Amino acid sequence: MSPYDPSAYPPFAVTVDLVVLTVRRHALCALVVRRGEPPFQGRWALPGGFVRADEDLGAAAARELAEETGLCVHDPGDPTPAPGAGAHLEQLATYGDPKRDPRMRVVSVAHLALAPDLPAPRPGGDANSVRWAPVEELLSPEAGFGGEPPAPLAFDHARILADGVERARSKIEYSSLATAFCPPEFTVGELRRVYEAVWGVALDPRNFHRKVTGTPGFLVPAGGTTTRQGGRPAQLFRAGGATLLNPPMLRPEV
Repeated sequence: MSPYDPSAYPPFAVTVDLVVLTVRRHALCALVVRRGEPPFQGRWALPGGFVRADEDLGAAAARELAEETGLCVHDPGDPTPAPGAGAHLEQLATYGDPKRDPRMRVVSVAHLALAPDLPAPRPGGDANSVRWAPVEELLSPEAGFGGEPPAPLAFDHARILADGVERARSKIEYSSLATAFCPPEFTVGELRRVYEAVWGVALDPRNFHRKVTGTPGFLVPAGGTTTRQGGRPAQLFRAGGATLLNPPMLRPEV
């Protein structure tokens, strides 16, 4: 085999970017940070950063999220989860346009994280501030939220965010991933509002209840009720053992 000469190839960096989604106030929201350093200083961006030489991609994603926001996510494949960490984490896609970062050639491996209604995050690292923002506003052609002037997300993060949102929308059709947005015990009404927030449509409560309770392995009774939604006590459920839904929960045509 011919000797390998690393100098024969141009250097490039690898980063991780995170699409962190949750449902807040019945709206699908994404975590964004205001960049504190060039390039795109002052612009909103997805949390993320450079992968260290001795670091696995999943570990880099978890580290960047903790450093920039103070939040923790847990890869379900880890047999020893940290206390309080329970978010779903998976690789989303790889982005390698040579011009996506003005500093140098940078390839980003994006990750998708889903979690129940999360608390207000705290900024850290190179993030001047961090906040949850409605996905609908972030992906609007006149992107701007919180009364700020319109400005697109930094880098190619609008595309990454759109891809992450579509992944979440499609996966909750055929998998039990929607329960990742719910607390350990939840009502059918709370689960329905997750579907409505992620899909951006209103669903018929009776039909939804019939479908989710009739899908084998999707939900299991938790053995209690709650009145936290107001009105009559509602039965509590937990996520069942099914990972794939048969039949699937298909998105309504809009």
